Amino acid sequence: MEQEKQFDEFFRLCSTVKSFFEKEWKNATEWEKEKILEQEKRAIIGYEKDVDLYKERIGRIIKEIPEARSIRCPPWYQDMTDGVFAEIYGLSGLDPWAYDKTDEYKESSSAKLIGDRLYCLIDGKSVLQPQKISESRREQLKRALLMATPRERLEKGFHEVYLKNGIRITIYSGEKTKAGQDIMIFRKYVLKELTFEKMAGLGTIPADSVELFKVMVKLGYNVLFTGPVRSGKTTFMQTWQRYEDEQLEGLAIATDPETPWQILMPEAPIMQLVADGNELESIFKSLLRGDNDYVLLEEMRDATAYKLAMDITSSGTTRSKATVHAGDPQDIPYKIAMGITSKYGGSFEGIISQFFRNFNYVLEFYQVPGDRSKKRLRSIHEYRYDVRMDRVSIHCICRYDEEMGKWLWKYDIGEDKKKMGKIWPEDFKRMEEMLMMLEKHNPIMENTVVYPRYYKGTRDNNVC
Repeated sequence: MEQEKQFDEFFRLCSTVKSFFEKEWKNATEWEKEKILEQEKRAIIGYEKDVDLYKERIGRIIKEIPEARSIRCPPWYQDMTDGVFAEIYGLSGLDPWAYDKTDEYKESSSAKLIGDRLYCLIDGKSVLQPQKISESRREQLKRALLMATPRERLEKGFHEVYLKNGIRITIYSGEKTKAGQDIMIFRKYVLKELTFEKMAGLGTIPADSVELFKVMVKLGYNVLFTGPVRSGKTTFMQTWQRYEDEQLEGLAIATDPETPWQILMPEAPIMQLVADGNELESIFKSLLRGDNDYVLLEEMRDATAYKLAMDITSSGTTRSKATVHAGDPQDIPYKIAMGITSKYGGSFEGIISQFFRNFNYVLEFYQVPGDRSKKRLRSIHEYRYDVRMDRVSIHCICRYDEEMGKWLWKYDIGEDKKKMGKIWPEDFKRMEEMLMMLEKHNPIMENTVVYPRYYKGTRDNNVC
């Protein structure tokens, strides 16, 4: 009860401070009001200069209120000025999470506001936070956030908003949710140490695979990273890309500006585009005419992205990387071919065989059951097309055995991969030697080759 009383006093102080700004608004001219609105919008989005301006003014106002000296600030805020700003212009109780005010929040990549309840992902678990956010404050927050996206209509039940610091906010409200149970999902990029050694230390990949992966990057294979949401596939693609030659020119295409390549690889000439669906289709031809050494496709999830990936790699582009939501690695070629043919037509068989020629390896990831903060490499498969037999096949070269608690390996490299290796003979020799060594220590004993039934062009009837 005592704590609730303290919080009530704090929120009354926020209302008092807010009344100062409302009085200023009423007395302002139309031109001054436009200026104030612009400053408010920039402060809400997170522009440092405007945030500091409002915090300075709030600090001065608080000093003029005698009773403010005896009021205690809620523990999730750093100080009174910080808290009052968050409640009037910021993200309310979400502000400490959004701006990394505690060590726990620094490591938390997502937060969910469901009704008045706030959950933050901490150590792989959704943890209910003590701060509550009222319905009126949530409505005010939604209105404030939508100031950053004038094209969005308030009555629309779904919105996506981005703050200045890269935080992505997805809003569900109105008829799309139950009464009083509107939803806001916040995601932020948590800057990590992106090295294979760090991944091995976390148990995401086997320690004895570190040098193998470095060599595979050097050889320039086209690689897919797959797995469900929050399985670590994007983080691993970022790690893989960090070992790429920084003198090569890259093109990164994403559906949202999640990965800050300008921070991760500040010396590399990587052009970053944010587009999907119709937006991506409108620049399709110009992208194909580009002279990039490789392409990065984050979150391929529609036919346009699939077709772009196929067309770019069909031109001989190597070193390309992409993330995709799919189940088993066998499902990916089928999913991509179905998506492309459904929208653009063409030969299903032709696209399948082209896919197996264009993409070399797929790395599959998953969340460890019981601890969602831990990610793990489930398998590595090689895609292969036999021109002579007109046959596609999928070769497992690594898989994690849950019962044994370790990764098992198979030395198996296709002729097309060996041909690519001739450009870097010493590195390819190292890849062969490492795969042989890994197989020797922890071999896969069962059959590792699958001939997918969905490819009807095969002449071999003995497929499984």
